Amino acid sequence: HNQPYVLAVDASGNVYIADRNNDEIRKITATGEVTTLAGSAGNGPFPGSADGIGIAARFNQPLSLAVDTSGNVYVADSQNHKIRKITAAGVVTTIAGSSVSSLIIDGAGTVARFNNPSGIALDTAGNLYISDSDHHVIRKITTAGIVSTFAGSGAQGSADGTGLISLNAPSGIAIDASGNMYVANTDNYKIRKITSAGMVSSFVGSGAYGNADDIGTTASFKSPTSIAVDASGNVYIADTYNHKIRKITATGLVSTLAGSGAQGSDDGIGSIASFNTPSSLAIDASGNLYVADRGNHKIRKV
Repeated sequence: HNQPYVLAVDASGNVYIADRNNDEIRKITATGEVTTLAGSAGNGPFPGSADGIGIAARFNQPLSLAVDTSGNVYVADSQNHKIRKITAAGVVTTIAGSSVSSLIIDGAGTVARFNNPSGIALDTAGNLYISDSDHHVIRKITTAGIVSTFAGSGAQGSADGTGLISLNAPSGIAIDASGNMYVANTDNYKIRKITSAGMVSSFVGSGAYGNADDIGTTASFKSPTSIAVDASGNVYIADTYNHKIRKITATGLVSTLAGSGAQGSDDGIGSIASFNTPSSLAIDASGNLYVADRGNHKIRKV
């Protein structure tokens, strides 16, 4: 892999990887077999914006993935400013966005505009939510392909509430069983929570660059990038520049699940293990975490 940036896991335990610098989407079966689902097949990178089947398709720095119950993979194709869909057979189509970035434009399919989409999540109804990072908003795409702005004013900030709340370079997002969304608000060093009614609050994180385990806004992070939620409502964070995986309970208690805090590639238990700029997490049905350990060019399992 070449800086594997993000992961997703399907119901069968297959792991999908956005291999960003190779501009391809890889698949790892439960038995460890690695194949290229779509993109340049490791012979590149060959960045581009072509729809097609398998290696005929082209991406440009894909940054996030989500998988539905039918095995379709959705891709936040960041530098193409598009949302792409890959069927289980490897057929790639564009469902929203254009290669031209612009001001925030809502609408149907390719009428809509994004600017560096960097996070993607599915709800139980099949709607997609996108961290439109350089627009500082969260967008929603219905199953009919209609794009709207779900949260954020478009201005950088950290204001909580409803309506004209503000975000700052949102990246990873995850949705729990109750429909609450958790957002890695990377440049605010916070995890924000958005209810299904659109109420935004600062769930954990002081807003200062730090490394403190604690409760709620007393805890601190260094550029939290990716989020996963388990069946019990625990939230897991790839705390990229702390080189750690952090855990947040439903009550907001933050602890370190794995990682020493020093850059490294050691396997082991808890703080004995080490990572190098982990950038993404995915969780399987058994509660195992998969980590895109970007700086080590590895996929790790916790």
